[in-house]
Amino acid sequence: MEDSYQKYHFSAISIKKKVARRFRAFSKLVSDSHTHTLEAVMNFFEWNDLSPNDDLGIKNNRTNKRINALIAILKNIEKHQTLPTKAMLDTLFQEIAKQEGREEKEEEFDFPTPEPFSRDTELQHYRNRYEDMQQRMGSYKNRIQDLLEQMTYIKGTFARGYYKLDMDKNEFEQFKKEL
Repeated sequence: MEDSYQKYHFSAISIKKKVARRFRAFSKLVSDSHTHTLEAVMNFFEWNDLSPNDDLGIKNNRTNKRINALIAILKNIEKHQTLPTKAMLDTLFQEIAKQEGREEKEEEFDFPTPEPFSRDTELQHYRNRYEDMQQRMGSYKNRIQDLLEQMTYIKGTFARGYYKLDMDKNEFEQFKKEL
């Protein structure tokens, strides 16, 4: 560690003893050396575009009023929403606990452990699902083609042209249900 400091040239700065003691105590908390601590402090102020003389607004009356308003809102939420909801949930859980005591007397079901899928069974399952999806997609494609064949282009006299679907209301409702 000492070798790295020999590369640099040091300079002395005159500081009051009281401030120097305070800085040394602070420096022990922050970094290994006074140079690194002072550099970190300066970087903090530069990166955050702050000045030590800036008022961050914590001590002004407006901020205190806003904090007090937030506290009042949180207390209101707790009083009118959280506590009643908690009471309802407690009551619900008590009722469930009472019912569980009664249900223990009822018959219990013993479900067998499911058989694990083998690789071939799983592959066959996915093949079947794929084929089903292909068939559905084919039927949807055919239905859409039929729908497109029932459309005719109407050329507008003063505006753009548009497509008209030659289908009565009942047929259209049936088509919507099929989808």
